[in-house]
Amino acid sequence: MNRIKKLLSSKETRDYLTSTHFWGPVANWGIPIAAIADIRNDPKYISGKMTFALCLYSAMFMRFSLKVEPRNLLLFACHFVNEGAQLTQGFRFIKYHFTHKKEE
Repeated sequence: MNRIKKLLSSKETRDYLTSTHFWGPVANWGIPIAAIADIRNDPKYISGKMTFALCLYSAMFMRFSLKVEPRNLLLFACHFVNEGAQLTQGFRFIKYHFTHKKEE
């Protein structure tokens, strides 16, 4: 317990927790959380253009998060999850708009 308390009270930890290197990705987690929450909603409301844009956005920022010094693995994790969620939404969009109507 003392070890954790010592770690949390260190200057490096305080500097990290008050930086944009931490709060940027934390704020960004709203995007994948919203996409995951929408997976149960009707696919007719999915915007194909926005889903495609968010896939590109997350792919670019995954690369950026690994190239920036120091690496931002929290940002990478956020965009990795978002990429998966947006690809899921994209497949749902394609299935609904292109294969669903052919079955009827």
